[in-house]
Amino acid sequence: MGYSRVGIVTGANKGIGLAIVRQLALQYPKSSLNSGPFLIYLTARDKGRGEAALKALHEDAQLQKAKALKEHGGLSEIKYHQLDITDRKSVDAFAAHLKQAHRDGIDVVINNAGIALNGFDANVVKTTLGCNYYNTMEACHTFLSLFKPEGRLINVASTGGKLNKYSDEVRNRFLASKSEADVTSIMKDFASSVEAGKEKEAGFPSAAYAVSKAGLIGATRALAVAEREKGSSVLINSCCPGYVNTDMTKGNGTLTPDDGAQTPVFLALGDIQGETGEFWKDKKRCEW
Repeated sequence: MGYSRVGIVTGANKGIGLAIVRQLALQYPKSSLNSGPFLIYLTARDKGRGEAALKALHEDAQLQKAKALKEHGGLSEIKYHQLDITDRKSVDAFAAHLKQAHRDGIDVVINNAGIALNGFDANVVKTTLGCNYYNTMEACHTFLSLFKPEGRLINVASTGGKLNKYSDEVRNRFLASKSEADVTSIMKDFASSVEAGKEKEAGFPSAAYAVSKAGLIGATRALAVAEREKGSSVLINSCCPGYVNTDMTKGNGTLTPDDGAQTPVFLALGDIQGETGEFWKDKKRCEW
């Protein structure tokens, strides 16, 4: 079967990622991107969990009532594919599959995969930055080579990455960053300062997740500028889903996963009029 649109959601077997897949299927028919059948890849590290999530979507009462899925006469088809963004071989294997299966290219990528670990030390920082910053940006570069013109790349970040937690010097370094390399140098300085036990003196919060998301927002902005300068029309944005009740917030969030999916899905399907390199929350651009 041919597909008019192809979308990918990483870290999609539960929580916000799973809700994003669900909302893409529900909202696609009325979106301006609707040009025919839509294939959504639900990706996850673990095959068992990914396939269980897929089964839950096929049994979802709202999807059935809306006739959103192909099996009910709808436009969307959801498939599971293994993807672990922290494993280079996994990323390359998925990219090879996409290139072979979708020769016209892909339309939407929502990078939702991420981690939030307990505690704070140099090892927690290294692991958190590895997944949420370095591996996410590596995945962005891999996927960018596969996009159709005017595709959309969305990185799920957090208002935890806002710059009000930093010294003026560090904040100004973030804002003055012209390239991913500039942002990466800040991430390296943060990791080094934690190793030395002096992150607060260096102007950083003692918070691995928050700094990783600040880095992601900054690098997403830099990537958008670089791609636009190359003549690319792919829209590249980051967003905060809000404080969502998931495993990552240990059940303390005040929003449902479906609530949290709204801004990423808006950036994927909505009329954002060519806006790129922005940080969004509640479907609006917000100050970093």
